[in-house]
Amino acid sequence: MAQSAPVAVRPGPPAEANPDVDFKSLFRDVTPLKEGRRAYFPCPPASPHPRRRSPSGECQPPEHQIGWFEPSETLTSFSRSGMQKATLKRLSAGHWPVCAEIDLHGLTRMEAQDHLAVFLHRARPRGHCVRVIHGKGIGSKGDPVLKRMTRAWLSHHPDVLAFCETSGGGALLVLLRRAPE
Repeated sequence: MAQSAPVAVRPGPPAEANPDVDFKSLFRDVTPLKEGRRAYFPCPPASPHPRRRSPSGECQPPEHQIGWFEPSETLTSFSRSGMQKATLKRLSAGHWPVCAEIDLHGLTRMEAQDHLAVFLHRARPRGHCVRVIHGKGIGSKGDPVLKRMTRAWLSHHPDVLAFCETSGGGALLVLLRRAPE
């Protein structure tokens, strides 16, 4: 049996475009997609300029929402709606033992809020009552800053059920919601 030599196929001349064929006739069997009720917009391009860094080289902390407008009065006590009236009396009498304590002296507003949020998150599984020392505001120029701000933050925090001022006025006893088991 003899083998035949391979045959080379040469492509023919390109097909000439027919000027009489229109777009609709070429795609007559295609069904268009249903139009949705959503509009998709492209994301804006990223800024070519890097974020500003603090002198220490760390990124700036995110801007906090609570605390931009300082409260006009200083709360001496707070309890969530639905709490028993005797809760504040029992809290100030020391019914619950203090399981953790944080001192916010010397911190800026943003640092104090960050430290307080982390502290409350970590202290919640330990027990129900914590002490937050914010100071009396003697070192601040004018009115006490951390005293008012700490109380405003605590009244907005979802895990805080109640708080009351200690006898010196520079700290708070805070009653926390039970941690899920």
